[in-house]
Amino acid sequence: MLNPVRTKEVLDTFGKRVQQQARTNLTKGKHKASGGLYESTKYELDTGPQSFSFSFKLEEDYWEFLDKGVSGTEVKYNTPFSYKTRKPPAKVFEKWAKQKGIKPRGKNGQFTSFKSFGFAVANSIFKKGIKPTNFFSKPFENEFKKLPEDLVQAYALDVENFIDFTLNRK
Repeated sequence: MLNPVRTKEVLDTFGKRVQQQARTNLTKGKHKASGGLYESTKYELDTGPQSFSFSFKLEEDYWEFLDKGVSGTEVKYNTPFSYKTRKPPAKVFEKWAKQKGIKPRGKNGQFTSFKSFGFAVANSIFKKGIKPTNFFSKPFENEFKKLPEDLVQAYALDVENFIDFTLNRK
């Protein structure tokens, strides 16, 4: 039976590094209103006697829009996502403003409702879009570039140990 200890260690390190860097990017970029996306940025590593399973789990629906960005009707980004006819939901921005403790004001400086604020932000994002943050893509790409060499070496050592074990060399 193959005991993929080193391979598992390399994949575990890869997952931890990507997770840590993505979370750091969310915090530094001030994209941590409720903490939901931060907390849901995880990875899963399962190893069996003859298989590996590795995946990242970002459970918040909007993570990809924040990572890759969304083109607005007036401002365009290099992204597969764009607003065309439907605006983002205003209620999301109402909730965000409340979580952040923002006291919305109108053009004349008077306090306005969270509902009005939500609609104003939704309209602005509809036009200007969401600038790509690459909070997840960059750490993944950077760590993935390091992965092949480390993974090949670790897997080779695991196979060598397996051969030694099966031939009773150890």
